[in-house]
Amino acid sequence: MLNDKLKKLAADKARLAKLEATLMAEAQRKLAGLPAEYGFDNVNDFIKALKQVAAGGRRGSAAKAKGGKTRRSRAVITDATRAKVKAMVAAKKTGGEIASAVGISLPSVQNIKKALGLVKTRE
Repeated sequence: MLNDKLKKLAADKARLAKLEATLMAEAQRKLAGLPAEYGFDNVNDFIKALKQVAAGGRRGSAAKAKGGKTRRSRAVITDATRAKVKAMVAAKKTGGEIASAVGISLPSVQNIKKALGLVKTRE
């Protein structure tokens, strides 16, 4: 009984190996035909084009961040911006609300509040 199971296992392994070899041969045929399918004369030109496409969005001044969003330009903090932040703090707005309304980051809001003496210090 055990010998029968071992023989069946060996036969199944041989069938699996044959199937894997068939799949690999089919995949190689498909891959070999890709350059011609896309109009390239040889594999090296095809690979060069693929590399250019892969690197396309990561170069130049309009570089994108990893999440696919374009990078923001640095906000300029002016006296008018500081005055708006001060008025919104007086109106009891949260830091996030102030940052969204003024168009600066939350850490910038915190820095302005600290410079204006509007942040409570720890004791």
